[in-house]
Amino acid sequence: MWKVVDDRELGKIRPASFASHIQSARASSLHLSNRKEFVTAHKGAVNSFQVDLTEKRYLLSGASDGSIAVYDVQHATDYNGGGLVAKHTSLFVVDKRQDFSHKYSVSSVAWYPVDTGLFMTGSLDHYVKVWDTNTVQVEMNFKMPGKVYGIAMSSVSTSHMLIAAVSEDVQVRLCDISSGAFSHTLSGHRDGVWAVQWSTSNEWVLVTGGCDGAIRFWDIRRAGCFRVLDQFQTQFGRRPPLLKSSTKGSVPESSVASTSASAKVKVPQKKAPCGGGAKQSSINKGWTKGSVLQRQHPGMLSSRNRASAHYGAVTGLKVTEDGMYLLSAGTDSRLRLWDIESGRNTLVNYEAMRLQTNKPIQLAVTPDTELVFVPGLTAARAYDIWSGRTILTFRGHYECVNCCWFNSQDQELYTGSNDRQILVWSPDSMVEEEVENNEKGPKRSLDEDCWSD
Repeated sequence: MWKVVDDRELGKIRPASFASHIQSARASSLHLSNRKEFVTAHKGAVNSFQVDLTEKRYLLSGASDGSIAVYDVQHATDYNGGGLVAKHTSLFVVDKRQDFSHKYSVSSVAWYPVDTGLFMTGSLDHYVKVWDTNTVQVEMNFKMPGKVYGIAMSSVSTSHMLIAAVSEDVQVRLCDISSGAFSHTLSGHRDGVWAVQWSTSNEWVLVTGGCDGAIRFWDIRRAGCFRVLDQFQTQFGRRPPLLKSSTKGSVPESSVASTSASAKVKVPQKKAPCGGGAKQSSINKGWTKGSVLQRQHPGMLSSRNRASAHYGAVTGLKVTEDGMYLLSAGTDSRLRLWDIESGRNTLVNYEAMRLQTNKPIQLAVTPDTELVFVPGLTAARAYDIWSGRTILTFRGHYECVNCCWFNSQDQELYTGSNDRQILVWSPDSMVEEEVENNEKGPKRSLDEDCWSD
């Protein structure tokens, strides 16, 4: 640790590299915190939560008893153990006792991306609700055709205020806060949809995962999905580098071949003078069929439309913060990493895991795209995204873990479980490390003088 600090002082490493190194080291040393504790406000399983994207201060959580709670993760409400353990109680709780609350399990929650004055919730009672944080009142209701499994808002949007909602219905619906009505209905899945995520680099691109095992990409400005991921379309590891052209003005052989092929297909032949009618009709028929296939949307081709990303239902999706890769989890207990630009499976073999099969789960990723946190049965795991190795195992819950969220501001991980608890996993502070080192034995500090007082 101090060697890196010395290298930074000497100018051997850049400030950005120094910050990235410290953050990676802290994220790789998470353990159950003995300094912070959330006092649970839920009487049912914690299904989903999210820290606001503006201040990184308020944790919004939803549970299976229909309750919603908000915590302040930076300012404790009480201290125990001589002021060493910070207790965080909920700032407010909404449960079934209120007439405007959800009547059944809250499956998904989300903050308004640019302000903490609004938040959204989705529930199995078929409703998506928009709440005013200050008054804790429902400002808007959207009635869905089935149980709501997930909601999401784009964190990079500057042109729309759409809530993407997925349910047991095969259609994905976009709820417009500005008008209070549904603006889009996206059709393509053949079964209910459990997972939804917006792209972190394009405000118009939406990703959904369904019980049919398909992961679909949508551009909400056009009809139909433009990509369906196929687990058998693969590439090894990270994205390959761009190929440099050999000579200026040269055309790649593949483009020449495709040009010549298209020229051969599209140029109609003249009618043969003697008995060439049948041959001419077959050529024209093949040319017409090829042109129709080219005009069809790529997501609607029968071969691509039937592609599957998992052998079971897709239970979780997470787009990395750079918008280049997508992580997906399924009921086949597989975690897959996808290159978004090429739409290919990167073939990263993540170590064995057991995932829930009866409900969606919430994945989390570190900002540097090095670790992915996956909730499992009684324990959550941290995997190295590029090698698939298990870096950490978080054991502390008594039942299945449903959701994870990594707070980049405090370098903390929050996990929610069926045991109704929200646990905090934090790295060791530098003060604690110094105390432990001093307990092991006296060591001269690097900045200690040679005076003998």
